[in-house]
Formats: sequence, structure tokens, C-alpha cells
Amino acid sequence: MSDSIRTIPVGVAPAYEVSIGPGLLETCGQRLKPLLGECRVAVITDSTVAPLYLETVLQSLEQAGFATCSHVFPAGEGHKTLSTLSDLLEFLASQHLTRTDCVAALGGGVTGDMAGFAAAVYLRGIRCVQLPTTLLAAVDSSVGGKTAVDLTAGKNLAGAFSQPAAVLCDTDCLKSLPADVFADGAAEAIKTGVLCDETLFALFEDGTLTADPGEVIARCIAYKAGVVERDEKELGERKLLNLGHTVGHAIEKCSGFTIPHGHAVAAGLAIMAHSAEALGWTEGPLAERIAACLERNGLPTGTDYTAEALAQASLSDKKRAGDTITVVVPRRMGECELKKLPVSELPGLIAAGLEG
Repeated sequence: MSDSIRTIPVGVAPAYEVSIGPGLLETCGQRLKPLLGECRVAVITDSTVAPLYLETVLQSLEQAGFATCSHVFPAGEGHKTLSTLSDLLEFLASQHLTRTDCVAALGGGVTGDMAGFAAAVYLRGIRCVQLPTTLLAAVDSSVGGKTAVDLTAGKNLAGAFSQPAAVLCDTDCLKSLPADVFADGAAEAIKTGVLCDETLFALFEDGTLTADPGEVIARCIAYKAGVVERDEKELGERKLLNLGHTVGHAIEKCSGFTIPHGHAVAAGLAIMAHSAEALGWTEGPLAERIAACLERNGLPTGTDYTAEALAQASLSDKKRAGDTITVVVPRRMGECELKKLPVSELPGLIAAGLEG
């Protein structure tokens, strides 16, 4: 196997590894065999990814001795629903998968969330491996064990913490991504730079990522792995990873989930940076640098939705507790903090960001 593969351990219980590098889908069978042993693998993917990679993955798994089956659901956040989840669970049951078997999530963030949640609740929990094919899934959503579906009331409101057994990030998949889908993932990487690493942020500042994508993924995952190890169930520090997400999720909901997640998070990040600066919460100018970086990467820095509409959409935010909500505030590049506010102050906070 290639020496170019980076491996990052995630020290939860049970621990698992994230492998990053080229050719991992073609070799996924031989890589997973020592971990999974004799079992069946149900590959879950969507209608966009299936024509690109499903056959490669099935062939690799079968050559390694796995029995396989596969299920394809319609692509898009609009299908990340209880109805689609029900279809996935009925499929697993129809295939008579047992607790010793495994689900493989092949695709982007929606697939990882859907397949991971199905694995978490089928038979009260079977193993799942994540095979992310987008930059967004690779740098963020495939690691950490958050799985979910959307409800009418908001994004990711039904789900479970369920860590994967392994994550294989094949960087060759990034070559097939349309520019807007790549930008979606860049938003999460830029967010990570604002959170913890100015040098990571700087890699995106000229709008053309010349660094090895594997390095970017590894740096994002190394940071997230540490946070997840310290706060797996998001009781404290892990809330920082939601930088830009309170407003971002509200934008997604207001749009009927037609605005992609990364684009919504980018706008949410820019709005929160402008708001924090306007309210004197930052240690110096920050917002314009963040906005300029996002724009150079083809990402939005604002929204046409009103502060009132966004605040109303945020009432279902998972960081809300009673009449308060916790927001993530950038202080300076590479450092953010949590602030607990009365929910009644959220419209004003968002309005300050929209005026930036």
C-alpha cells in the first residue's frame, strides 16, 4: 500500500483511524478486511456518486472477500429526510444484515449523515465506515460521529452520535468535483483556519489552492479529532466547530435547503465576523479579511434573508438551551470563543452582521 497515505487516529472509544491519500477507494477492500473481518457490507450512496465510484468500491470489497449489496438514493439535501432514512432501513432489513455486518457511506455529507444514522439505529447499531468523496465530507462531516436527518423545523434535528469504524478519504475523488462543490468544502476548511490555524486560512487567501489537498484535509481532521476526543458529545469545546453554523443553518432552512451547506456556512461565518467586530468582540480588524478570502473562493458573504427571518429559523438550533443560545465568536485569526446570549438578542446580533 502507498507510502503517501496519511493516517490520523481518533482517540474515542472505540478508537478509529482516518486515512487520507490517493487510490483509497480502489484498495478499500484490502484496507478494511483486517478491521471488519468476515461480514457483509452494504454500500449506501446517492445518484450523483453511484455512476462515478460505486462499481469501483463494490469490486474492491468483493475482491477482498466481502459479500456486498448496495442502495442508491436521490442526491441532494432535499432528500436528507425521515422518508429516505426509512427507505435505507427497509433496505438493510430486506438484505437481512446482522449486527456483525457493516454499512459503507460512499459520498458527500448528506450520504455520510444518512448512512451513518441508518447504521446507528438499525438493530440498535451496526458498524459504519465512511468513504467521503467531497472536500466538505473529507475535511469535516465524515469524522466525529455526528449523524442526522433534517426535519421540517430545521437541519440535523434528528440524529445520533455514532462514531465510524474507519474513514478512508480518497483524494483522487476531489479531481472530479465541480468548482462550486469544491468551494463548499473550502468553506469548512477556511472555517477551521479561523478557529485554530492562521497558516491554514492563508492557504486559501489567493483563491487558488496550490497546497496538497491531502495536507489540508489532514490539518483539518487533526484539529477536529483532538476536539472530538476531548468533547465527543458536544457539551463544551466541540460547540466551537459550529462557527458560522447558527446563521448558516438558518440560511439553509430559509432557502428550503436549496443553498448548499458550505455556501450557507460561508455566509454565516462572514456575518458573524462582521457582527463580532461591530460589537467590539474582536481584538482588531478581522471581518474584511475573512470576507475577502471567502469571495476569492467563490463563496457568499451575505444573504438576502432578514435578520428576523434568520433569527426565527435559528430557534431550533441545537446550541439553544431554554431562553439562551450559544454562538461562536471569532476573536482573532486562529482563536474563537463561545458566548451565551438571550435568544431575544439574536435578531440584533445578526442584524449587526448583515450591516457589515
